[in-house]
Amino acid sequence: MLRFFYVIIINLWRAVYFIPMMRYKANRPARYSLEERYALGKEVVHHMQRTGKIHTKAYGQENLPKKGGYALFANHQGKYDALGIIDSHEKPLSLVMDEARSHTILVAQFLDLLESKRLVLDDVRQGLKIMKEITREIAEDGKRFLIFPEGGYEKNHNKVCTFKGGSFKCAMKAKAPIVPVAIIDSYKAFEGNSLKRIDTQVHFLKPLFFEDYKHMNSQDVATLVQERIQKTILDHLSGKDLALLQSQLAEV
Repeated sequence: MLRFFYVIIINLWRAVYFIPMMRYKANRPARYSLEERYALGKEVVHHMQRTGKIHTKAYGQENLPKKGGYALFANHQGKYDALGIIDSHEKPLSLVMDEARSHTILVAQFLDLLESKRLVLDDVRQGLKIMKEITREIAEDGKRFLIFPEGGYEKNHNKVCTFKGGSFKCAMKAKAPIVPVAIIDSYKAFEGNSLKRIDTQVHFLKPLFFEDYKHMNSQDVATLVQERIQKTILDHLSGKDLALLQSQLAEV
């Protein structure tokens, strides 16, 4: 956590500018396009990466659909995950986040800037309402959403935990492309007590189109996406990291 607090402290003077600016632009969507607001969000991410010595290498951007809305489904490792994906994703991307964690300073302004959605995890009715909104905005407005279908993280590191089938229903009902995203070593960004350079990876995998999943149920889709992401992680790890992951998987 040392790097996490270091990044916050070292950027306090920037926060005095960025937090009010994010709130100002988030509250004026008619004046500032989502593309303009997303550019501001990426600027915030870049400052955090530079001061935190975090370097993210992205692969597979050519797999991202060129037109229309879609949903990205990624494994979840820690606080840096969404930032690394946003840094690697050119077009505006909205997030789906646990409502209970979404109201801290900077996080709240960042989410609103990107027109993100907050899910109350123990409120089924609210969850259904939000999922319907996401379905409509993907299908009708061509928006793109980032969803973490594990629902959380707890020192799972590069091991992918069970994906929840219900997370995929919004994309499936919109008949939209489903893009698996494999993140590697993202947990290292804000874990541990070192300030040495950290390298993480983001892999955008080939999407599942409606024709690919129209005869599948949501849990089958979730399992398929989970397996593809885990295989990608296995294929790109080596040394101690690979041995640790293989040990974790063997325990299942």
